[in-house]
Amino acid sequence: MSNSVFANGAPRVVDANERVVIECDIAIVGAGIGGATLAWALRDTGAKVLVIEQGDFLPRERENWSPRAVHKLGRYKNSAEWIDGETGTAFVPGNYHYVGGSSKFYGASMPRLRETDFGEVRLRDGVSPAWPVDYATMEPWYGKAEELYWVHGAGGDPTDPPRASDYPFPALPHEPPIAKVADSFARQGLHPFPLPQAVDWRSGGRCVLCCTCDSYPCMVDAKGDADLCAMRPALQSRTVKLLTRAEVRRITADGAGTTVTGIEGVTDGHPFTVRAERYVVAAGAVNTAALLLRSRNDAAPTGLANSSDQVGRNYMAHVSSFVVGARPGREHHMQFQKTLGINDWYLAGPGRPFPLGNVQGLGKLFGETIKPARRWVPLGLLEWITRRSVDFFVESEDLPIPENRVEIDPAGRVRLTWRPTNLESHRELVELTSRALRRAGYPFIFTQQLGVAATSHQCGTARMGEDPATSVVDPRCRCHDLENLWIDDASVFPSSAAVNPALTIAATALRVAAESSLVPTSSRTIATAG
Repeated sequence: MSNSVFANGAPRVVDANERVVIECDIAIVGAGIGGATLAWALRDTGAKVLVIEQGDFLPRERENWSPRAVHKLGRYKNSAEWIDGETGTAFVPGNYHYVGGSSKFYGASMPRLRETDFGEVRLRDGVSPAWPVDYATMEPWYGKAEELYWVHGAGGDPTDPPRASDYPFPALPHEPPIAKVADSFARQGLHPFPLPQAVDWRSGGRCVLCCTCDSYPCMVDAKGDADLCAMRPALQSRTVKLLTRAEVRRITADGAGTTVTGIEGVTDGHPFTVRAERYVVAAGAVNTAALLLRSRNDAAPTGLANSSDQVGRNYMAHVSSFVVGARPGREHHMQFQKTLGINDWYLAGPGRPFPLGNVQGLGKLFGETIKPARRWVPLGLLEWITRRSVDFFVESEDLPIPENRVEIDPAGRVRLTWRPTNLESHRELVELTSRALRRAGYPFIFTQQLGVAATSHQCGTARMGEDPATSVVDPRCRCHDLENLWIDDASVFPSSAAVNPALTIAATALRVAAESSLVPTSSRTIATAG
């Protein structure tokens, strides 16, 4: 393993009997939204920070924008297979190991959770629990995260929580077909609003508002992902370093099970150990839980940080569907249609005793995109439909239940059991969206509910709480069981809400960096103004 990645004297590298030992102040597992944002927030603290990423930088190549390469051939899928706990079948999840994590492929939607999402919410299938932090605590960190990730937005959302500042950048424009749909929705009594999007549409920015953004990597570095907005800027600091192609196998702890002593893994076939004062796991809700479960020891026989028996439990992923409206006639020639949101059915209201969820524009679909889900339909027909369609993503809140969980099977593979909740409410939301699209002039409606392999909104599995008997981390994301271990991804979410989780992950990382005892006292420096 080359030591050049650790130049400038931080962290220190020691060769110990052919096993590379890396010493630093803070070790972070994962360079996705949680880990990369945290590294960025720690860049000026004086702490020597090492980020460990299983993947590498995603290559920039023409296949980045190819529907065939991305969707039909799965060119960039690089996760190990997981096992469906319901059926026992293997599947490759929508989980990506690259610098930037799955944000390299996300649709760049970055809404805040609603103010009500931090309290108890009564849903059709049960009660969504309250968070141990409230919206007022999160609000300033939301604003900072929006700045960091180039979020463009505007008002008009009837459920928008209070804001101390405007969006950093103005909303993206609707293309003509989407503007007409928005006008029709408004005439129907709905309140369409510009979807908060994290792209580089700033003055002089690189974004070209292309049709290959949602679910594609960006070839021109214009998507507000964790690689571009957080990890690369963090690496400009002399005290932040990145180790790529490094798979972390386990976390070790002392005999009492109260202090982490190291991280063990393999990079390019070479074993390594990381020793730090503080450790952070930010590998995503499934892989974070899997790592803790694999790290069991005599003091923690059911998994590290798992005295509550909550590690891996309460997995949530949103109940999600594609809703596609098509009509005969000329083609739309649309490029960037992910600009429209609807939250009129997000909260309970008159004649609607339970919340239903969020509706938002979906990245433009192509025949190659949906062919894997409709193998029996001729590709030519799918292309004809998608050239005349408007496409939406509909999501409902999923409840945290203990039986929905991550486990490790006897072969060492991830076993994911997920039975979605609130299906009746979700079906109602799909029907309301379909009805609105028909009234907008799209008589042919096609829907597809996503299954267990759709893991892009994964959360839960190591939830945040005050009580160590019922939660894994405290409100500042430090593990109850271990004094020097934090978790910094959507694992800690007590509930899933019904909006995309990325901005809340980033805001939580900024809050943890500022409010917790993560930075060792001996490493702290006074940041200069600006």
